[in-house]
Amino acid sequence: MIDKQWLEKYANKVREADKIDPALYRKYGVKRGLRYDDGTGVLVGLTTIGNVHGYLTSEGERVAIPGELFYRGINVKDIVAADKREHRFGYEEVAYLLLFGELPTARELVDFKTKLGSYRRLSDGFKENAILRHPPLDIMNGIARSLLFAYAYDEADSPEDMSIENCLRMSINLMGAMPTIAAYAYQAKAHYHMDAPLLIRNPDPKKSTAENFLSLIRVDGKCTRLEAETLDLALILHAEHGGGNNSSFVTHVVTSAHTDLFSSLAASVLSLKGYRHGGANLRVMRQMDELKAAVSNWRDERAVTAYLEKVADRKAGDRSGLIYGLGHAVYTISDPRAQMLKAKARQLAKEKDRLDEMRLFEMIEELGPAIIKARHPRAEDVCANVDLYSGFVYEMLGIPRDLYTPIFAIARCVSWCAHRMEELINAGPIIRPAYKPLFRPRPYVPLNKRK
Repeated sequence: MIDKQWLEKYANKVREADKIDPALYRKYGVKRGLRYDDGTGVLVGLTTIGNVHGYLTSEGERVAIPGELFYRGINVKDIVAADKREHRFGYEEVAYLLLFGELPTARELVDFKTKLGSYRRLSDGFKENAILRHPPLDIMNGIARSLLFAYAYDEADSPEDMSIENCLRMSINLMGAMPTIAAYAYQAKAHYHMDAPLLIRNPDPKKSTAENFLSLIRVDGKCTRLEAETLDLALILHAEHGGGNNSSFVTHVVTSAHTDLFSSLAASVLSLKGYRHGGANLRVMRQMDELKAAVSNWRDERAVTAYLEKVADRKAGDRSGLIYGLGHAVYTISDPRAQMLKAKARQLAKEKDRLDEMRLFEMIEELGPAIIKARHPRAEDVCANVDLYSGFVYEMLGIPRDLYTPIFAIARCVSWCAHRMEELINAGPIIRPAYKPLFRPRPYVPLNKRK
């Protein structure tokens, strides 16, 4: 065991050795976070898979527009509208579109669903060795470990085969298995770390991804149509967000090194785990817990405004000054995902008799942007992002918070697989950005002469 005093001493050495004057980034033209000063991303690749559209460039200046999200050139709003009109689940159709670049025919969709369904059930050996023998404290870590474990269970014994045919085979396998892996990882944690009964139910290959997941995490294994539709929508909206988001970029980076698919997906899962990426809705919900404790009357706009001002002034919440659920790197006027999920959340809140809480979330969306802009006058328009409503939706669905980010991983798995194949097909050099060294050469001092 390393003692605290030693850690403090040597942690300070690390800080001193690694600290870089922020002015040097501007001096050398470094694009921190691969972004320009106006927040736009540095162009490092091309993609045909997805696109996030939140502004236009006019005479060299950014002009904000209502946000749009496209999957293979098709507006996600149109996909969601069709699913609603035709009373069907849409995530599997979206997965097909993202993988193959076109919408499936009715026959192709049935065939694709059948293939996904055939991989829902995990083998007893994998289930026991990858999940139950080592119950995870964090589900995302458990998923990543299970993906690495799956390397040894590859049905064709060819996990290192880099062909597109083999990558596609393994992708469909893992896309089918991912919801089951996440659900079982949670059940293992709940049993071994939280003293809950161990609930391991077999998935139904004929049910949708959303229906199966809700069935696997619930004691009675049942869900209403509205509940399954709501989760299905969340999966659709989280399935893809362009090649530049952190976890998809990780996919491109590690794939360019020609590692295997299992390692590539595990790396992307662990990127998504971070609070600045897939874990953001947990921050929203914790902030809401604090707000509810501090404000007794949720309908009192003045009281809610006063609390949000304290959050923005670093006097409440986690003292970061951030109002979680507001703001996005690309969307400014509106986040289309937030708009669609908000409409479904209101429908679900009515069924669950939680409209008062729904109104509180809407109040934050209405009041928060002005509070942020008052403190950052040069800031662009600020809108609600998808994380503002996704956590509340999951809570109304009775989904434990441990599973909020894993749901994101379940949805995004298809996108990572698509981006991997895109990187393999258009193989360039290994991705290796440049870093400028700031140290000056210095002589090596023999050990007996050091002070």
